[in-house]
Amino acid sequence: MAATRRQFLKGSGALAAAAAAPTLPATNGIAQKPADRSPKPLLPLSDYVNVLQGTHSNPQFSRGNTLPIVAEPFGMAHWTLESRGGSPWMFAPEDQRIQGFRCTHQLSPWLGDYGWSTIMPVTGEPEVRASARASSYRPSELVAHPYGFKMNLLRYGLDAELTPTCRGAVLRTISRHGEPISLLIDVPEPGAEFTWDGNKGVLRWKTSANVGGTPAGFATFYVLRVGVAGATFEQKELKAAGTGRNNAASVVGLIHLHATQAEIAVAHSFLSFEQAERNIDTEVGSSTFDAVQAKTKSMWEEHLSAVKIQGASEKQMRTFYSCLFRTLLFPRTWHEIDVDGKTVHMSPYTGKSTPGVMYADHGYWDVYRAWYPMMTLLYPEKLGEILQSWVNAGTEGEWMPQFPCPGYRACMTGSLIDSLFADAVVKDIPGFNKEAAYQLLKKHATQPGDPAKGYGRRGQAAYAKLGFVPNDLVEQACVESLDAHYGDFCIGQIATKLGHADDAAMFAKRSRDWRLLFDQDTKFFRGKNSDGSWVPNFREYQWGSPYVEGCAWQHRWSVPHEPEAMMEAFGGKEVFVNELVKCVEQEPRFEVGVYHQEIHEMSEMAAVRFGQYAHSNQPSHHILYMFTIGGRPDLTQKWVRRVLTDLYSPEDFCGDEDTGAMAAWYVLSSLGLYSLCPGKPQWMLGSPLWRSAEVRLGLKGKTVKIESVGDPATKPYRASLSIDGIDHSGDFVQHAELLRARNLRFAVKA
Repeated sequence: MAATRRQFLKGSGALAAAAAAPTLPATNGIAQKPADRSPKPLLPLSDYVNVLQGTHSNPQFSRGNTLPIVAEPFGMAHWTLESRGGSPWMFAPEDQRIQGFRCTHQLSPWLGDYGWSTIMPVTGEPEVRASARASSYRPSELVAHPYGFKMNLLRYGLDAELTPTCRGAVLRTISRHGEPISLLIDVPEPGAEFTWDGNKGVLRWKTSANVGGTPAGFATFYVLRVGVAGATFEQKELKAAGTGRNNAASVVGLIHLHATQAEIAVAHSFLSFEQAERNIDTEVGSSTFDAVQAKTKSMWEEHLSAVKIQGASEKQMRTFYSCLFRTLLFPRTWHEIDVDGKTVHMSPYTGKSTPGVMYADHGYWDVYRAWYPMMTLLYPEKLGEILQSWVNAGTEGEWMPQFPCPGYRACMTGSLIDSLFADAVVKDIPGFNKEAAYQLLKKHATQPGDPAKGYGRRGQAAYAKLGFVPNDLVEQACVESLDAHYGDFCIGQIATKLGHADDAAMFAKRSRDWRLLFDQDTKFFRGKNSDGSWVPNFREYQWGSPYVEGCAWQHRWSVPHEPEAMMEAFGGKEVFVNELVKCVEQEPRFEVGVYHQEIHEMSEMAAVRFGQYAHSNQPSHHILYMFTIGGRPDLTQKWVRRVLTDLYSPEDFCGDEDTGAMAAWYVLSSLGLYSLCPGKPQWMLGSPLWRSAEVRLGLKGKTVKIESVGDPATKPYRASLSIDGIDHSGDFVQHAELLRARNLRFAVKA
């Protein structure tokens, strides 16, 4: 995922060090060595999670949004270890020092943070500037789980633990050497003011710090309770040092606890100080650190128990649950519970306090292919609430957001929010206003918005007239067109379901106009100008406009709603499959094109021998499943298995794990399921990675068992499938049939 398309390119520079980049074996076969399945005691599922998965990330080789985060599932407050406070790349494991525990709301380092503050326990009289106050720690001794951090700050002789709540945290710290503890609070805003109530031991501050996407008057209100008597306070101003989007002047407060151990509660609100205090009372109250941590751990166990896999090695367990953890961090809760017990939020679209639920920080471009389909299966109740929040967003701002972070943000191509609503509507997900959603989706598909401000389609008027977005008017026009064709299919699906027959016919017709951009001579999608002429000098390996974060190869298969028709446009099954084979088996060649430098997506694709299939970025994520459309499900299963086993580990991702996108692909594919076309109520069948998996359909739903007859480690291909004892033919299962099922039994073969 790039940042805002017009702000800056998403990284540049040479390939990351070879040790940091995942590699595939040179062979095109599948490893036949069985995984280690020696019996071991089963841990709590949250203890298999590595919150540091993918944190070895930088602008030259990005793993996306992979900060080491502890939080409640979908929590408002994310807490991370800050080792580089002046950078959106705020943690690097090689630093081995931290500057504090940071409350962050960052969706992506390419988009930056908002409303953040950093808290650091110290002893003595340290320098307060971030780099000067940093303390070393032993990475081998760091304890990090979804429900908290525990570490020894060697410089200060402090044991420090943090456990999160939805909107805050509890910090416990103990001085090993008997020196009194102070608490340093770094607020990234010149002129920020603290308010200290020494009698109650309560500190208040607010910050309007942000790098975009927030409404006028935005602020984050913090309240901190120290929990010890006799504490004192002092404030220090820091001037800006250096340059950088997140590097600005800040204000530092120091609370001197005059104690050798303490438990400190902190919470924040987007509404007011009074609401922040209410959040502390509701989420912490008089509870101890241990009680709060036990509650947060219990929440993670409940959510991770949506899938219980069996017959996996410890490494596989750690990979799977680390990925499932990543899918449960975003979007972020933005609503709060007021004094009357009602749900209310500060609207990121109007800046006004508004009734109802709200979520924020989700890039639809990244997550529509796998994350939202996964939610229809595992967490449909939560999905309904999230979708209602997007309806609320469209109602409050009068347009559906294109990339909410936290409000309107102009980022990436298309209006992929169309897809996630269509998938939910055709699968009968409850909990949101379907008619209101439809009217808002229809608006951006048929009326000009203001894409530069984060709403409406780019080139909408020209698209309505010509049937495609012209390259001489809109950059990245080929992909804008393909996204619009698929989006029109999705809106048409909703129209059909809701009984808007005329609209359904109109959108269906528009969705078929992808043919206008398919060049029968080259068999690639290409950009066209307003006069109907092709953009000249076509180069199949050249990255950038009329494409985005890729070349013609990555966008060659971008008609998920009519894949059979696309196959015929290629010239039939044989040609289609041969070109797919060429896609995955050729060299990962690229030309920098309009980027004029090697951007990190190029580096990540080239790091593995997987041809033009760039699993490191989302536009490729459906490509391997296209083999099945061409009548070769065995090739889908072969290559998907290689991705599952070679490009994922408990420690790393092969590229951009953006708000659960890459992680959700792993979760679904490892279960032998994938949604090739969100908006159609069906699942494509692959081959499970697991001997057995119990899949809970909703937090309170029934369980379906997915099992392999035979060893999936050495037999990765699907021979047959039975559902509740009845043979099932074909490569798809309908969503409704899956919900009724009790058992999916895959017979697997070598």
